[in-house]
Amino acid sequence: MHQESPIKRRVSRQIRVGSVLVGGDAPISVQSMTNTETCDVAATVDQIRRLEAVGADIVRVSVPSMEAAEAFGQIRKQVSIPLVADIHFDYKIALRVADLGVDCLRINPGNIGREDRVRAVVDAARHNGIPIRIGVNAGSLEKDLQKKYGEPTPAALVESALRNVEFLDKLDFQEFKVSVKASDVFMAVGAYRLLAQQIEQPLHLGITEAGGLRSGTVKSAVGLGMLLAEGIGDTIRISLAADPIEEIKVGFDILKSLRLRSRGINFIACPSCSRQNFDVVKTMNELEARLDDVLVPLDVAVIGCVVNGPGEAREADIGLTGGSPNNLVYVDGSPSEKLVNEGLVDRLESLIRDKIAAKQAMDANTIIRG
Repeated sequence: MHQESPIKRRVSRQIRVGSVLVGGDAPISVQSMTNTETCDVAATVDQIRRLEAVGADIVRVSVPSMEAAEAFGQIRKQVSIPLVADIHFDYKIALRVADLGVDCLRINPGNIGREDRVRAVVDAARHNGIPIRIGVNAGSLEKDLQKKYGEPTPAALVESALRNVEFLDKLDFQEFKVSVKASDVFMAVGAYRLLAQQIEQPLHLGITEAGGLRSGTVKSAVGLGMLLAEGIGDTIRISLAADPIEEIKVGFDILKSLRLRSRGINFIACPSCSRQNFDVVKTMNELEARLDDVLVPLDVAVIGCVVNGPGEAREADIGLTGGSPNNLVYVDGSPSEKLVNEGLVDRLESLIRDKIAAKQAMDANTIIRG
């Protein structure tokens, strides 16, 4: 089932955020942001490590004060994943974290202030060989643009972004990415579409302040899905009022659905009905919980009856279809064994982990031969 995505991605300039390439032909990276108190170094390090464990490519850390900047320096020494410092208002904080090993500076030039301060941040980024993210947000547009447009609009967001892009161009600094976020799906999508036509730099996608876990996931999937399907976007952050771990999971699920990245198990499961020969919902809940640690790409089908079950199961790496008197398991498209309902999840988990181990061994052998 591992088909190539039909999506033709927008060609963008490539930059480097620590060890992660963003833009060009690099995979679309998935990032999140810590919600711990940055000055609580231990808690922040722990959360970053948990984000890394579920597959995060990049983690952003808010640095609202000089005290937080010093804490960031301690955090940087304890983790290896690329870190972005989120800076607002005080440009001196950006200058400090630039010297403390940050991998990217996220600034909203609209609230950094005078041009000389933005220039100082750019000089620090250039000196330390790190990129900048210009982060434009519908909630913090420059006052003159608020007056000009009356309210946030896609055109207002893009004008704000281009104003700052032009300033970086004037300083001959091209190592940056841009975001034009809004909590309204149509405003964000409209802004990114406009901006994608006007600059070559990579785009950081997000629907800002999307909402709670369920509603925010839906809103982000709709908005980012529209853009990603058009080839727009080089790195993404799902903004949820939830555990940041969920942002990474949702991000990868969106990319998996568009065949833009494969990480972890891609479950194909029926919604269940009276034809089911085993409890599909319970089985899926248990499998997802047990296999939450898996990062190896694998297609697993769990179908409750024989109507669609055999077809879906044959197409997956491992597939289960309900049957009477026994359920049938397919491995790599061929019938493998029959299972009764008792112990069903235990056996499926065992088969999946065996398959993952075999894939990892095969990949290791390929690398050695290469």
